[in-house]
Amino acid sequence: MRRLAAVLLWAMLAFAAAFIPSPREALAREQRFQDIAVAQLSREAQQTLAAIKRGGPFSYDRDGVVFGNYEHLLPQRHRGFYREYTVPTPGVKNRGARRIIAGQHAEYYYSDDHYRSFKRIRE
Repeated sequence: MRRLAAVLLWAMLAFAAAFIPSPREALAREQRFQDIAVAQLSREAQQTLAAIKRGGPFSYDRDGVVFGNYEHLLPQRHRGFYREYTVPTPGVKNRGARRIIAGQHAEYYYSDDHYRSFKRIRE
């Protein structure tokens, strides 16, 4: 019985080590973003950021929904920490690929390729 318990404990620890980042890895993830200044954002992105800060109004029904961070590119936080907002793309009839992701502590990330990459917005 002890041997089985030891094997199960070892298996659980190995599983956790494979999927839970070390503090060093977590810090590296948070520091890997290129920054983009608000002034470098497109006019549409600047307008979307301003709307986020004032609480709306927003042009799309999905603006403000929880962003799940399923790509695991943003720092890991609890569900509901991030919200997504559409940045309109001129000439596109749908929502397009551009988004701003807002965190609960007034941190903002910009993606112009539908979550394949992010830049941290610096003010």
